[in-house]
Amino acid sequence: MGFSRYTNFARAEWARLRANTPLTLSETDLAELRGLNEALSMDEVVEVYLPLSRLLNLHVAATLELERVTDRFLGKTVRASPYIIGIAGSVAVGKSTTARVLQALLARWPDHPRVDLVTTDGFLYPNAVLSQRGLMDRKGFPESYDLRRLVGLLADLKAGAPEVSIPVYSHLTYDILPGEIQIIRQPDILILEGLNVLHGGGPGGQPGPSGPREDARLFVSDYFDFSLYVDAPPGLIQRWFLDRFRHLRSTAFRDPQSFFRRYAELSEEEAAEFASGVWRRINEVNLRENILPTRDRALLVLEKGPNHRVERVRLRRV
Repeated sequence: MGFSRYTNFARAEWARLRANTPLTLSETDLAELRGLNEALSMDEVVEVYLPLSRLLNLHVAATLELERVTDRFLGKTVRASPYIIGIAGSVAVGKSTTARVLQALLARWPDHPRVDLVTTDGFLYPNAVLSQRGLMDRKGFPESYDLRRLVGLLADLKAGAPEVSIPVYSHLTYDILPGEIQIIRQPDILILEGLNVLHGGGPGGQPGPSGPREDARLFVSDYFDFSLYVDAPPGLIQRWFLDRFRHLRSTAFRDPQSFFRRYAELSEEEAAEFASGVWRRINEVNLRENILPTRDRALLVLEKGPNHRVERVRLRRV
């Protein structure tokens, strides 16, 4: 039998690991956390996310204790740096909802009440830059992000910077908002969610499956204390993407300021053909070439089935 770096849990097995972790979210909270076309239920929170929040709480406590040991050895006290969690996965797989649920649950633990959530959308190059470089059809691919700025932000946070500023991205205008910033001030936990956050490095800053790095470049994942990948069969993700596109045509796309306003006027057949083309030419290629290859670098994988229901959890052992 081949050796596996992961321990696999069926949903029922994983749910038992909740132990006595209290449920701190209400149905009202859940309604605010759901994403488009996601039937996120309270059962999902109880059976999947409560055990995960317990695991993360234990990891945060262990990391903090290790920092205290180092401080005692060095004979000085340094303010604890934020515990950073990276969440990766495809477009439309539901990683944003996962990030929001974890933020809400982790912030309710008394040990670390300040939990901030950042998406990598704010580190996309502005459309003007992408157009100049011929990358508008590669938006979401690794080369479309200002990775130097993102790595610098994580380095500053880990170094104890009092505050850092992050550009703000608008899904309505499909671009960075000039002059708009998000301020992060020394959180206990930072959740970083994005398509390619595991690209280039191994989990927890360790070398990837291919072995040691050939150079001294820093990657986003070098700053992660924990990494998570939201997974589903590509056929399901494609269906979720197309469903989301149909929903947006009758909602957000009808806003006069929407970058996608023109797609709201397409016929059903034209819209379906366009969305399928976007999936084939862009999202599927990015998933196959850049996102999916990073899955086994995650410390934990949530495997989804129909209706965004997590059916299995894989926890990395080594």
